[in-house]
Formats: sequence, C-alpha cells, structure tokens
Amino acid sequence: MTSRILTSAVLCLVATPVVISQTAATQEKNDELASRVETARATRDEAQLGVLKSELDQRAGQNACDARCYYELARVDFYLADAADLKKDKKQGQAATERAIEAAQHALQLDDKSADAHALLAELYAHRIGYGGMFAGPKFGPKVKDEVAKAMALGDKNPRVWQSDGIKLLMAPKMFGGDVPKAIESLKKSLELDGTQAETWCWLARAYKKQGDAAKTNESMQKALQLEPQNPMVKAAAAEMSH
Repeated sequence: MTSRILTSAVLCLVATPVVISQTAATQEKNDELASRVETARATRDEAQLGVLKSELDQRAGQNACDARCYYELARVDFYLADAADLKKDKKQGQAATERAIEAAQHALQLDDKSADAHALLAELYAHRIGYGGMFAGPKFGPKVKDEVAKAMALGDKNPRVWQSDGIKLLMAPKMFGGDVPKAIESLKKSLELDGTQAETWCWLARAYKKQGDAAKTNESMQKALQLEPQNPMVKAAAAEMSH
C-alpha cells in the first residue's frame, strides 16, 4: 500500500512539470499567433489573413483550438470581411462575418468569461446588420446589446468593451437606444484606456461627424492617420469623413 502511494506521488511530481510546460507552450503559441493577427489587422492583407485562416482552421479541425484560438479565428474572419467590404463584395463580406460569428460563439462556449470575446461578438452582430436583410436588425440588434452588457460586466476597464459599447450606441437607431453623445463618451473612454487604437479614433470621428462637429471630426481622423497611415480601414474612413 505504501509502495503504491509513493509510486503515485512520484508520478504526480513527474507529470506536473509536463502540464506546466504544455500550458506555457500553448500560451506562447497563442501570443505569437495574436501578434500575427494584429499585424494583419493593420493591413487587411488578404494573403496574410488567408495564411492565418488556413492555420487556424487546421488547428480547429485537429481539435487543437482552445478558446483563444477560436477568438483569433473570429478576428481573422472579421478582417477578411473588412477586406471584402473594401472591394464592395457584399456576398463575400457577409459570409466571412457569419464565419466569424460562429468562431466567436465557439470561443465563448469554451470560455464565457472572456470580455474580449463578448465584445468582439457584439461588433460582429452589429456588422452583420450592415449587410441588410428583412430581419437583420430585429434578429441581431438585441444580441448586440446583450453581448455588450456581458462584456461590460466582465471587463469595464477593457478598451475593446468600451469601443463595442460606442459602436452599439452610434449605429443603433434612436428608437432602439441609439445615442450619439453617449457613443462619444464610450469611445473616448476606450481611448483613455488605450489611445493607440487607430480604428477607435475612426469611430470617434464618425460619431463627431454625426453630431455635426467638423473640428473634432477632423481632429479625431488626423489622430487615426498619424497612428496607422497605411491601414486601409483608416484611409477609407478618412475618405468617408471628407464628404
């Protein structure tokens, strides 16, 4: 009996470092992956995004994709939707958005305590509304609100959460809770937490334009251009603001 206990104890001591090592390796792999996704975000380069998507799809197919992996997959598909939108390919953009929604939902099935994933899913639902359809607003509008609320409950110091809240308030019709001044407050809060977010500055510029403040629209847009002058989404927003 004593021998079996000692043997079990030794096995535990031997196994523990392996588990720790595997966890550290997964963390390192996910950090490296997130860095590559962030680089692709700033360019919306379809070839670069395609390589990342193939790699992530392969991991998912091999059941080697954890919650963070699915979160990054959702981001990649979201950026592919943006790339399609820039080409005015609505069909491809909608398909990529729907894939991103599925990946974000999968991430939350594995970890429903991720404020980032809830915030991302809220933005994806809002983006899906933009493709239209008779029931898009009634179907996805309440989901945007619900996901933002969950994200805020989990991470009210998270800049992405405040960005999502700002987008929700800016894009929703007034009769369904849209509020431009409150959108500006939320977007400013996001930027107070992280002022390096070029695309959040773009959203703030849109909010100021909707409010009719040309000076602040231009100021916010210039900030975005200073941060990421080569980002095609920033350049598209600048063109939009100039009209």
